[in-house]
Amino acid sequence: LHALLNQGLLLCWLGLQLSAVPFQYLVGSCFVSWLSECTWWSYWVRGDDLYQLKRFCALNKGHEFGRIFSCVFDNWATNQSLLLEYDLCFDSMNSDRECFCLFQELIAALLVCSFFCLFPATNRGAKHLQAINFDNLFVCLYESHDISQENKIKCIVHYFEKICSCMPVGNVSFERKVLPLTNSLSHISSPKANLWSKSSVSLCHFEVHSSGLIEDQPAEALEVDFANKYIGGGALFRGCVQEEIRFMINPELIVGMLFLPAMADNESIEIIGTQRFCDYTGYASSFCFSGDYKDVKGVDSMGRRKTRIIAIDALSRVGKRQYTPECLLRETNKAFCGFYDQSRRQQYENLFVDTEFSEAEFDEGNKNPLESSTRNLLTSFQSVNETSSNQPVRVNEQKWDDDKVGIATGNWGCGAFGGDPEVKAIIQWLAASQALRPFILYYTFGLESSRKLDKVVQWIISQKWNVGELWEMLVEYSRQKLKQQTKLTFFEWLLPSLYDDDPMIMDTSFT
Repeated sequence: LHALLNQGLLLCWLGLQLSAVPFQYLVGSCFVSWLSECTWWSYWVRGDDLYQLKRFCALNKGHEFGRIFSCVFDNWATNQSLLLEYDLCFDSMNSDRECFCLFQELIAALLVCSFFCLFPATNRGAKHLQAINFDNLFVCLYESHDISQENKIKCIVHYFEKICSCMPVGNVSFERKVLPLTNSLSHISSPKANLWSKSSVSLCHFEVHSSGLIEDQPAEALEVDFANKYIGGGALFRGCVQEEIRFMINPELIVGMLFLPAMADNESIEIIGTQRFCDYTGYASSFCFSGDYKDVKGVDSMGRRKTRIIAIDALSRVGKRQYTPECLLRETNKAFCGFYDQSRRQQYENLFVDTEFSEAEFDEGNKNPLESSTRNLLTSFQSVNETSSNQPVRVNEQKWDDDKVGIATGNWGCGAFGGDPEVKAIIQWLAASQALRPFILYYTFGLESSRKLDKVVQWIISQKWNVGELWEMLVEYSRQKLKQQTKLTFFEWLLPSLYDDDPMIMDTSFT
């Protein structure tokens, strides 16, 4: 990084200082030629690729790209030492169980480097890290004329335009949450199937929304990112579904792709504080940037916007294997890993009692049982204030009340991932309830198979089932599905009256 910062980037910045020409002329000259030099270690930019960039610019004549990036590089030049300090922390940021807090000005400088393809691409795959440069996104403009890809770039350019007019001053935290596969005194371990079946925790409130979007939810809630195990998925490639769209309208999320390795089955990633800059319409190939978005979310004591995003990756294209006990447990534990709050460890211990784990290890005689896990938590803003404003901040504890923070989610692991939407809805309900979340806001996006969800939820609640009882029903249905003893969906199997045009919901239990 040091070598890159002392080569072509400063020359480009000086050139931009002298240029305030419209977007299309700048891209037609110095920007495109310099971009081709920046990406030499990734791939050789073809002439046709440059033509497509020029074409993209011609479609956006209203943008004064030179003015925007002159301002961006002004900020970047100011933060060169910051970037070098960040580079020194890079290896430690790959730690599995740490949480880091970066301020938004640093994130902006890093995104400039990504946009101009300054990060070396070598060895990232070996470290299980995503590609972070924007070169592949630019290539997509050439390889297929896809309006959604052009609109993804519009989102990024709009982000740069916004920070040029007013640089945000908040913080964004990135935390890898881990459920150890073996018993641990410092962390909640990954629950076994028998612990789910024995759970007596009450099911939390479940609210179904047939319209609306997760990112627009008004409550205090963890917003689920239907993630790829490599966080960000295809955000900087051709992807344009739920995760990729979220990374475009909240571009600060992209920085996590720089230093967060792929998630294991017992891991999730929580990101708090990103600002939304863009509005949009459409989905996938119809995705379209539709202008500025004013983010009015409040700020917590650590200077982070109260936007909590939790990335959990579902199993992909597993077909009928998703009904096996192993897959059911994996998906439920993955959701639980995302939804649980480590600061409430003692409460969870009282809910998950493993008979093979000595209760003496949890007795009151233990000195500060959370001591060894504080690296995985976030706490008071004091640690941020005491650190130089010119450094990325590594924070160690968490100090706020999550009792009122629910879950905002939807058809996680469905669609392209091939999951059963009815089973996935129940899995998330079980996980949120066991994690002691007060509610789920479930957005169905109008999916046909989710139309009966609200009635099924109300019926289950009327039966006063707990987590263990609902888990057992799900396991039994899955067993029958695997043995081809039923062709019904889970909701049909559980509550046949809903599918017999019967307006009344029968008050009986179906097994």
